[in-house]
Amino acid sequence: MADCWNTDTGEAVYRSRDVVKNLTIKVRIERVTSTGALSLHLQQQVLSQPDGGAIELETLSSQGQTGDVEEELVVGWQEKLFSQYEMELFQNEAACQTPLDRQYHAEVEALNRGKGRRNHRIFTYTDHDRYTNCLPFHQLHTTELLTTTKSSPTFLAERMASVRHRRQDRRTTDCSIPKSKIVNWEPTEEFVKSSHVVNSTMQTMHIMGDLSPPGRLGQKENECLLVTIKTDGSGTVIVKPDFNQGKEPYRIVTEGEKREVWRLTLENVSTTMKPEEKEREHNMYKDLYVRHKEYLNSLVGQDFEMPPAGILRYVMNGEIVSAKGFEYDNLYIHFFMELPNNWSSLPFQPHSGVTQTCRTKTVGKENVAFFSFPFTFEAFYMCEKESEESIPQWPVLYFKVLSLDSWQRYRTEGYGYLLFPAVPGKHTVTCHTWRPLQTGTLSALRRFFIGGSPELEDHSYVRIPGTFKGERLSRFGFCTESTGSVTFNLHCVQQARAFVDATMLKKRRQKVFDQLGGFSQQGAVCTILEAFQRARRKMQEARESLPREIINATSQIESSA
Repeated sequence: MADCWNTDTGEAVYRSRDVVKNLTIKVRIERVTSTGALSLHLQQQVLSQPDGGAIELETLSSQGQTGDVEEELVVGWQEKLFSQYEMELFQNEAACQTPLDRQYHAEVEALNRGKGRRNHRIFTYTDHDRYTNCLPFHQLHTTELLTTTKSSPTFLAERMASVRHRRQDRRTTDCSIPKSKIVNWEPTEEFVKSSHVVNSTMQTMHIMGDLSPPGRLGQKENECLLVTIKTDGSGTVIVKPDFNQGKEPYRIVTEGEKREVWRLTLENVSTTMKPEEKEREHNMYKDLYVRHKEYLNSLVGQDFEMPPAGILRYVMNGEIVSAKGFEYDNLYIHFFMELPNNWSSLPFQPHSGVTQTCRTKTVGKENVAFFSFPFTFEAFYMCEKESEESIPQWPVLYFKVLSLDSWQRYRTEGYGYLLFPAVPGKHTVTCHTWRPLQTGTLSALRRFFIGGSPELEDHSYVRIPGTFKGERLSRFGFCTESTGSVTFNLHCVQQARAFVDATMLKKRRQKVFDQLGGFSQQGAVCTILEAFQRARRKMQEARESLPREIINATSQIESSA
């Protein structure tokens, strides 16, 4: 008899397109007695014999009440079935505190006025019940009750036991400021261990059993968790323990002096869809997907959005990845774009931006600040000369690395620039930076204690400005110091529509002339004029052969026009 129990009490995960409200489960509990066990054993032996049908074992069957020994019930999703304890509790209107309690009070009174409740020992806790979130930990895990060997729950299981209750009780002092810190900059191992909890929103339903002795139903200490059903609303259903599906029943041992043994059987009795209903639903989903695809195609269109002829469209999706090698911590980057001549952008296109302040992290022997700051930029280039074959100047991204500590000390860490790539595709560029350096001890002390350092009045002087047309940018120069580097990831797209310039037209004309028989340009022109004269004579002959009425009508229409 020890091998007739199902010891696999782990949870099972199901995924379904159907709504979870159509889920129904048949739950059967049966108390195992010595007489019932012997009767079942003898029946199995008799049925295995050829002439087993001639023996009757009615004298060995249980003579007790069916509700006290066994019960079988079909339970739907979030169907509320009251226990004996709840029937006695909600009869008293003074014990009802919440609107849900008052609703249960009305349902209990309706049951008392009618035929009573259809369940005896099996009852449920729905997702809205207060007992669902406050069940004791030993009731939330049926492993110890359903298996023959004891197993201790994991740390994560213990933390998950009260996660729903903590989420509901967490409140803030006002509408905007939480009690705890949102970001813990220096987490300890205990903090990481205690915060490692899966906190996804799920609906829960518990199917319980009142395993009290006959005549003593309604005692909370004798309530036992039979099945737990969870769903996340996206088609995932978690059932613990799994349906038997032809396997042996589960074994439940009650606590106390008697240590009664109960047999639990679970069966999925949800109504299956008919073939025509499945086909109708499949066609409905297919039609829905086709309509959604057509809607997206109508928004996007069939053709690419092309720029006008002679205009280059440049789109860059970039990312400021990291900065390393700088002297101070808490870095942020201020950047802006410079457009040379014949370049333009959209009116609402921002030309500058600022990253977040980032603390550095030691990687190897260097301090690295990981920004992962995305930005996008779109520009247009218009050719002034049709014979222009290449773009003389490309846009430039200037950037400035700064630091700001907790004492509001502001320091310039470095200047740099990035030239837009002339080749489309993905590019990873590392730009080295420098900063102006003022010699002397006073400047170094000022930078260390109160912050501040020499800065460029015009950031475009990091390189030769695009608007500079002289021969010498600076006659005297100034002292600088190399600092760190900034890494960029760039994804560049170029889009242009080709146009026919005068040179290409001349080449095409010459090609046509050469195909006319190898004549010179003058001979080719004469040939074209002769062909034009022949066509003109044919039109005159055709006009003379037409009737006079049609010619007069055509002349009147031309004169009126």
